[in-house]
Amino acid sequence: MIFITATFQVKPEFAEQWGLLTQPFTDATRAEPGNLWFFWSRKLEDPLTFVLVEAFRDEAAEAHVSSEHFRRAQAELPAYLTATPRVVSVQVPQGDWSELAEMAVTT
Repeated sequence: MIFITATFQVKPEFAEQWGLLTQPFTDATRAEPGNLWFFWSRKLEDPLTFVLVEAFRDEAAEAHVSSEHFRRAQAELPAYLTATPRVVSVQVPQGDWSELAEMAVTT
């Protein structure tokens, strides 16, 4: 799978609306056949920083960046940001989350 994490520095006046501003992009991406997951988090130490964690089956990542909703996000979302998003993108030899054995929950 292709595993991607990106950080977005949002302008203060748009931080509380970020979830709504990105909802069409989020919904369309989650509906893609090759999307494994796509979710947002907010950095606790900096509430203006949002972290996107997403994964695609290998071949699906190319279709994602070629999609209409991705092009729309490219055109619209930078207006709400203070900096160019930063990204880490890697290919990993698995298809889902692995358990964190060091914190295994036993019942």
